[in-house]
Amino acid sequence: MPFKEGELVVFADHRVQLLQRLTPGERLNTYWGYIEHDEVLGLEPGSVVNTSEGKKLYVFYPTLSNYIIKMPRKSGIIYPKDLGIIMMWADVRPGDRVLVGGVGSGALLLAVLRQVGPTGKVVAYDIRQDMLDCAVENIKAYFGGLPPYLELKLGDIYETTGESGFDRVLLDVPEPWRAAKTADDALIPGGILCSYLPSIMQVRTFATVLQKGGTFGLIETVEVMLRGWHIKGRAVRPQHRMVGHTGFLTFARKLNDQE
Repeated sequence: MPFKEGELVVFADHRVQLLQRLTPGERLNTYWGYIEHDEVLGLEPGSVVNTSEGKKLYVFYPTLSNYIIKMPRKSGIIYPKDLGIIMMWADVRPGDRVLVGGVGSGALLLAVLRQVGPTGKVVAYDIRQDMLDCAVENIKAYFGGLPPYLELKLGDIYETTGESGFDRVLLDVPEPWRAAKTADDALIPGGILCSYLPSIMQVRTFATVLQKGGTFGLIETVEVMLRGWHIKGRAVRPQHRMVGHTGFLTFARKLNDQE
């Protein structure tokens, strides 16, 4: 399908990815010269375009990973390598009801919203209005509007929220152990709790609270490393740089109250 006015595209080669919204009369300025947006309108995804200095770039619709890496931020984000594991290990599915604590710049919300789809429901809390506003703008820019199955609340996930009936609870807050009661109340039996934390000492505190609480089981923590490989002809080797530590992911299952 040809590119149209107002659509997000990514100009890329093996070294660079440049995100743009196509606007008639606008241009993308790069280290290698510029590209007129008008030259891209009507092209098919996967086309090659030349900058004014002759640099060749491919143009595609951006993947969600492309968008998250390049979108505006007011905070650190959960990176795509961790988001993929969260979606799989927390088993976030179409139609799920998901409670999110801490919206940040919206990276986690974008992944969850695309995963649950319009048959699901996402409720997200943050204590900062500016973070909610940033997330809203990034979500609107990606989806073309605010999905109706998203509900954003200015509030403290550490406090009793009254939320219940959720399949998953995902926490991106500095002290998730303070939200353990909220998660316990919100999750259905068998539901999954996930927390993202940068420090192993935070993880230890969180895991200890869950272990002592007795309402969660199968508690486990993982760290995701991502290493690219250089493959050209007979030269096969790991890339010199890799994406190492970004955060720790802790998962737990809500136990059934049999009393």
